[in-house]
Amino acid sequence: MLAGVATRRHEDVGEPVGAEIDKRSRATSKSAVSRRFVAATEKALADLMARSLSELDLAVVMIDGLEIEGPCCVVALIVTTDGTKAPVGLWLGDTENKTVVTSLLADLVDRGLDFSEGILCVIDGAKALAAGVHKVFGEKARVQRCTLHKRRNLRDHLPKELGETIDKRLAVIFAQPDASKGLDAARRLACELQADHPDAAASLREGLEEMFTARRLAVTQKLAKNLTNTNCIESMISVARRTTGRVTHWKDGSMKRRWIAAGMLEAERSFRRTKGYRDMPAFVEALRREVTLCVHKP
Repeated sequence: MLAGVATRRHEDVGEPVGAEIDKRSRATSKSAVSRRFVAATEKALADLMARSLSELDLAVVMIDGLEIEGPCCVVALIVTTDGTKAPVGLWLGDTENKTVVTSLLADLVDRGLDFSEGILCVIDGAKALAAGVHKVFGEKARVQRCTLHKRRNLRDHLPKELGETIDKRLAVIFAQPDASKGLDAARRLACELQADHPDAAASLREGLEEMFTARRLAVTQKLAKNLTNTNCIESMISVARRTTGRVTHWKDGSMKRRWIAAGMLEAERSFRRTKGYRDMPAFVEALRREVTLCVHKP
């Protein structure tokens, strides 16, 4: 089913077992396959939403949304201190709003997510996501906005040729290992754009400091490839979209939750540890040091 084989075609793709057995078989009928898939996806959803997070040493949570026939589903992926990635939850709502994000994150906390020593939250830049993160995690959270989303947004605010030129400059700025130098260069670029392209300048300045959060926390170039953007969670979402792509009629929200959960767990089967995982200890130490200093600051 997740590979896109319709319920009526399962008999055609099954392993040959002989004419007599085929004649007596009922397990490959359209209704039988459908019932088994519903039961399997109900279990997948229950397993995903019941995963205990109390034994995991978490460093990063990534949050993003996907839309399937209207309502938005916000999903979460975690990265542990050794670079292991895992899907941990989903929450269905009308839009990617603060209430939905808050409910999702609060559920993760109820299931044992420990952010007491600090957590890096990687988001696409949506204000609702940032608001939900700050509401649940407070001053223990450090937000990294997706640099790729920022580059695309800025490019859309500019004429094509200029947009391509500015995008190349911004890519170099975001790759700057020194967060302070990168931030200064981005601010200078915004000043250059201000006169002729004020909306583009405003777009660049919005949430600009959070473009360099991971860099400030001493991530290496390898680790930055995964922690300065939402590519990891978008890869998972793309698998969920592919697995749901052949569905033509959505009965209700429960059906969407089941299918999305099945897609997330299907994606997990091919997960590898994040690039640069050997550099995670230094990043985690810097994150926890900064949070500790902030919390105990007079």
